Amino acid sequence: MNKTFKDLDLNKQLIMAVEELGYTEPTEIQEKAIPIIQAGHDVLGIAQTGTGKTAAYLLPVLMKVKYAQGQNMRALVLAPTRELVMQIHEAAVGLAKYTDLRMVALYGGLGPKTQMENLKKGVDIIIATPGRFMDLYRMGEIPVKSLQYLILDEADKMMDMGFMPQIRQILEVIPRKRKNLLFSATFQPRVERLSEEFLEAPYKIEVTPSATAASTVEQHIYRLPNFKTKINLLGYLFENTEIPRAIIFCRTKAVADNVYKFLERKVIGSGKIRVLHANKGQNTRINAINDFKSGEIQVLVSTDVAARGIDVSGVSHVINFDVPLVYEDYVHRIGRTGRAKSEGIALTFVLKHEEFHIERIEKLIRNPIPELPIPEKVKIEETSFEENQEMLKAIDTQRKKLDPTFQGAFHEKKAKNARKPLVKKKKK
Repeated sequence: MNKTFKDLDLNKQLIMAVEELGYTEPTEIQEKAIPIIQAGHDVLGIAQTGTGKTAAYLLPVLMKVKYAQGQNMRALVLAPTRELVMQIHEAAVGLAKYTDLRMVALYGGLGPKTQMENLKKGVDIIIATPGRFMDLYRMGEIPVKSLQYLILDEADKMMDMGFMPQIRQILEVIPRKRKNLLFSATFQPRVERLSEEFLEAPYKIEVTPSATAASTVEQHIYRLPNFKTKINLLGYLFENTEIPRAIIFCRTKAVADNVYKFLERKVIGSGKIRVLHANKGQNTRINAINDFKSGEIQVLVSTDVAARGIDVSGVSHVINFDVPLVYEDYVHRIGRTGRAKSEGIALTFVLKHEEFHIERIEKLIRNPIPELPIPEKVKIEETSFEENQEMLKAIDTQRKKLDPTFQGAFHEKKAKNARKPLVKKKKK
């Protein structure tokens, strides 16, 4: 018999909020983590995105903090991006609806004045990016003496983004006597070292093998010769298949802008698509995510800035226009679909110099990704000399990583030409 949230010893206020949010039974990470956190243990949770891990740590912490008390925070959640902070804050507010607990979200990209005013009103739980938290702490806006719980969410991403100095600064200033929770989608050696550094005799909960893609996501790759053919395939897919709601991930802001302009002008039309990257202002990014959540827009084109900050049910497709160079990001990207036990499709476009990365992604997720043939109606463009040279250089760089003695195809070609004997032309 499946457990219910009532079986997890949560109070009436939290049960009411959970039921109102439409959750009927706990996910695996929730069922395992909530009782252990309730019992007062440190926890190391390895769970991919979309498994319900946010509620897995929020519910027991809300249960422990219980009601508004004093002026100063008693729980601190650290997350790597403003989008993820906003997502966690929204989840916390929803789960704490029938309590008087006060939540404050702290993140960069806008002035701190409003955030400082919210802190002055009194706060029980802070959800923050490490940088903005330390900025306000140094300004004397965040007393830390009452802290009881520290939660690091998406620890692997925080390390990838270079937040370790700020995290160590935070660990130095907060009380030593506290409970610690660390959640990560992958269990890299760096995450393991971090867990040893600040968790005390933790319970390790791993609901899926580290870096495993969700079983509800159908994955495929297309092998393509060049950028223009990628664009042609993208247009074909939107014109000839049913794609109710999609996120398209691109490696750079420039590519994201190009993909957005093409789809808006030639395929989808204005008003149904937005582009999201670091050059966009804070309000633009928030509005784009909210409109995508509400269903007002069909497609979001994004760089990895949004890969972990969008919690939207009903995303039917994730399209990797570029193969991610941080291999764990593949898991996070495709985790935007197939959430909450629903099914999704993840398609990845692969150029010849990206084969190197796909092989390593397949090794990471411990599964080959099936290839689909390019549809006959998709125009195969000729590869320009410049693009071909760039791809060959990238392949050379990859081969040098594997074999430091390898001097490169260009070097070999030059050496081969140097070995050719000079033949003098005969005079007529």
